Amino acid sequence: MECRASDGPGPHRTVCSRGALFTIGGLALDKRMVNNSEGLGGRCVQVPRGERPLDPGSGPLLDFARRLRELRRRAGSPTYRDLAGRAHYSVAALSAAAAGRQLPSLAVTLAYVRACGGDEREWELIWRGTAAECAAAVTPAPDPNEVTASAPYAGLAAFQQSDAGTFFGREKLTATIVEHLRDKRFLVLFGASGSGKSSVLRAGVLPRFTGPPALVLTPGAHPVEECAIQLAARAHLTPGSVCAELLSEPRTLHRVVRQILARSGDPAGELIVVVDQFEEIFTLCHDPEERDAFVGALLHAAHTAGSRCRVALAVRSDFYTHCTRLPALVDAMGDAHLPVGPMTLEELTAAIVQPAARARLTVEGALLAALTADAHGRPGALPLLSHALLETWRRRRGNALTLAGFQAAGGFEGALAQTAEDFHSGLSDSQRTITRQLFLRLIALGEGTEDTKRRVPRHELDDCRDTTLVLEQATRARLLTVDRDHVDITHEALIRCWPRLGRWLSENREHLRLHRALTEATAVWESLDHDPDALYRGVRLAATRDLPAQALTTRERAFLDASEDAERAQARRARHRVSRLRRLVAALVALLICATTAVGFAVRSQLTVTAQRNHLLALEAAETSAALRIRDRSLAVQLALAAHRLEPSEVTRDALLGVAPHTVVRHVHALAVSPDGRTLATACDDGDLKLWDLTDPRKPGLRGAVHGHPDSAFTLAFGHRSGILAGVGRDGEIRLWDVSDTRRPRLLSSTPSRHTDLVFSLAVSPDGRTLATGSYDHTIRLWDVGTPARPRLLSTLAGHTLNVKPVAFSPDGTTLASGSDDRTVRLWDVGDPRDAPTIAVLRGHADFVVGLAFSRDGRTLVSGSDDNTARLWDVTDPRHHRRLGRLDAHTGMIGHVEFTRDGQEVITAGQDGAVRLWNATDRERPVQRALLTGLSGGFAVVQPLAAPGAVVTLSNDHSVEIWQTDVSRVLAHACAEVRTPVSASQWSRHFPGLDHRPPCRT
Repeated sequence: MECRASDGPGPHRTVCSRGALFTIGGLALDKRMVNNSEGLGGRCVQVPRGERPLDPGSGPLLDFARRLRELRRRAGSPTYRDLAGRAHYSVAALSAAAAGRQLPSLAVTLAYVRACGGDEREWELIWRGTAAECAAAVTPAPDPNEVTASAPYAGLAAFQQSDAGTFFGREKLTATIVEHLRDKRFLVLFGASGSGKSSVLRAGVLPRFTGPPALVLTPGAHPVEECAIQLAARAHLTPGSVCAELLSEPRTLHRVVRQILARSGDPAGELIVVVDQFEEIFTLCHDPEERDAFVGALLHAAHTAGSRCRVALAVRSDFYTHCTRLPALVDAMGDAHLPVGPMTLEELTAAIVQPAARARLTVEGALLAALTADAHGRPGALPLLSHALLETWRRRRGNALTLAGFQAAGGFEGALAQTAEDFHSGLSDSQRTITRQLFLRLIALGEGTEDTKRRVPRHELDDCRDTTLVLEQATRARLLTVDRDHVDITHEALIRCWPRLGRWLSENREHLRLHRALTEATAVWESLDHDPDALYRGVRLAATRDLPAQALTTRERAFLDASEDAERAQARRARHRVSRLRRLVAALVALLICATTAVGFAVRSQLTVTAQRNHLLALEAAETSAALRIRDRSLAVQLALAAHRLEPSEVTRDALLGVAPHTVVRHVHALAVSPDGRTLATACDDGDLKLWDLTDPRKPGLRGAVHGHPDSAFTLAFGHRSGILAGVGRDGEIRLWDVSDTRRPRLLSSTPSRHTDLVFSLAVSPDGRTLATGSYDHTIRLWDVGTPARPRLLSTLAGHTLNVKPVAFSPDGTTLASGSDDRTVRLWDVGDPRDAPTIAVLRGHADFVVGLAFSRDGRTLVSGSDDNTARLWDVTDPRHHRRLGRLDAHTGMIGHVEFTRDGQEVITAGQDGAVRLWNATDRERPVQRALLTGLSGGFAVVQPLAAPGAVVTLSNDHSVEIWQTDVSRVLAHACAEVRTPVSASQWSRHFPGLDHRPPCRT
């Protein structure tokens, strides 16, 4: 017997039945297990070639089909074969959608609409309305108070060991995992979120092992502490002592496991350790030492001689590269890692049908066909499938799970969203506000990966009645999992499938990051017994003032209140200091008056007192000008000018330089300056690439713009004399633009970087023919860009053991320098970029190397580091390099270094919010010449411009500013933007005893 589908109406899959067997796609099922849907009993469904007319009459299904057919007619009546090519669905699936016999799935409907050029949002509403009408007549409404403990499906929750009796479909994978664990003792499972890693370990693997109960944990923010708590409870030890030993001694886990087994009366037995959501050691744990100690303890326990432990880790597949950054874990994984892919059709059918059969329920054939069609081949579909089945079970008819119940629940894609919306709609306005803040708090924002769930301690949440009610309702809806100590999103599928939550996440991710940092800072402050040094101040405190008050917990508000109090106290101390200075000035003035009684002595005293008075007034005015820079720039400039004229000194000079910068543009993620120093390229957060004319730095002009990276460029670099601009975004795409005509930049090529992790930096060789990219995958790639429209990979340079950060070509193009988190600088011979060996390794920094630059003559290299220092290196002969001077005035990481265009000075930009200029004519003993301060946050990039003394900076608040470091030029132009001269009252307040002499007149 043969069944086939052609260009006409029919079901998505051929469905036949004969005797007691029911077949779907070649899989035979017993009819006692599957209740056949109408029209399929005992015969093949034959599909006619022409589209048969719809039955007369009306009803939701017929009306829906008529509207689909009308949409197709308005699109020019394309054949179903043409529609299938556009929609990427089969002819049978699309033709059946308009047959009027059953409601197609939402995915098929939207594919049909898309192929006909219809409005998908409008049709999604039509589909949901039709589904509700169809279900209303045949499906009882679910009882919201129904206890789901007897349900044969787990919903969003992972299967537990106690659910082994209803866990089906993963028998083959379970057997493979068990075999690996018995053979290797250590295994890492990689799979997409929602692929069933947790369930197969808990309900599939653990029941196969006898012995004491397994140790199952999720790492959280403090994996060693979490492990210690569970071990201590089993071994009757104190968690604090176990935690301390785990941090200091990797053998501790092995020893405590043996104690646990001895207490259980089976010293020769074995303990299974399962670490679920292992990716939390990267997303939530921010202490590298604790992370390394945790991984080291697990590996030692599994591999040491006499091991009594078998370890299984479950990791999301998009964190594979994160795992490769841990050398010990890389060595252990070897052949001890296993991918978890989507279920086969047969496995899906078993997972759907067999739990129902155990509960004496039947699954309607049409429902089975719809579920397998939606779930088959889709990674991460299992929680959606399980939730859809649970909601269908809640809408069952007698002992039958029906397609109508499935559609009433929202279908495969919509069931979870509908459950979440039902939960949300049942809340009051105040509870909805709490819900928004609660769910956002339960998510860790991804950095180059998808967002993940975040387990939150109960004490982090406010203990109020509405919060408790929201938790109860969300737990009843199975959206959240709540235990005595923690609250957790039941499954990350909710993040992907609840549109409202997606909108919340996308509305202001920067605020969410600020809030998450605030939460962590609050926890640190509390752990340090409210140490004042742990409070926010300055820029960090100012940034939190934009956070909505209702988003903060009582603990966070207490932290911010204490921070504000500390800031006010600091301001009071500053005012008192100024007041003391004023009193001292007054006393000096009085002394001056008294001193005039002695003629000869009076003259000398007057000069001394005047100098001291002027010194104090100048210092006070310089300090005040820095504080006024943002609030009253005009007054700040005039105070700095007056202070410098009153007493020219390093302090007043730096204050004058600090109030003079001109902001070009904000919301910038990357910048680059052309080799001639006259063109600035900026990559903005809207994805636009803009080119600016900086011939006159005081009057920057926008020359041209083009849409650059879809997620904004992460780093930019100009080619020397080639008219090429290179950029790379977080998407890993290398893009090359022709900027020879800055008014009309155009994209030449977009090429995958082929790196397996974030590309941090790039550089173009002086001849413009070679591009270097440095990546967190520990490698550098060299590209032939002589033909920019067709970049070609030349070679991959390996040698660094950790993230590669800066890369820089020497002026002659024969040497490439690279810096890394492994604390070294490597020099590579790139005379032949196809074969580029390491020629030197420069060691001397105590932390990550994050900045590199060659001098114009190529004889000197400067490196900047996380150890707060920059170093000069003589690389005249790279193979016989030597250390020169050290630049060590910064109090934070030096994120960028550069030589000035004449090569006589070095510029360093730090996370301490300072740019320092160093006279480096004596390379052994560089001397600081100027200090630029005043930006919010630290500096990310600094570049010199063609105009003498001019530099451009990019700060961590994403603003680009142009600074003038030549005091004479600042003095000549500082008054250009002043609109109102300093008044007599302002002058007397800041310069008491001096005649009113405004430094700027309009």
